[in-house]
Amino acid sequence: MDVRIGIIQTPKELDVELAEGSDREQVIADVERALADPEGILWLTDKRGRRVAVPSARIAYVEVGAQTEERRVGFGAP
Repeated sequence: MDVRIGIIQTPKELDVELAEGSDREQVIADVERALADPEGILWLTDKRGRRVAVPSARIAYVEVGAQTEERRVGFGAP
């Protein structure tokens, strides 16, 4: 599952690919909890075990990808 985070006053996005089996609803709950506290920090762990921290005051938006692991490539891709 991919999570894309937009950072305030930065043209780039932070892309984090979470480990297989990550619970989408739990990730969304973690994001909501971090955004509720202006001094909070959103912590995510990517598929390689690296931890990523983003101060909630700097988050512009968060996109949480679909939980499905199927990625189609080529002419049949949507």
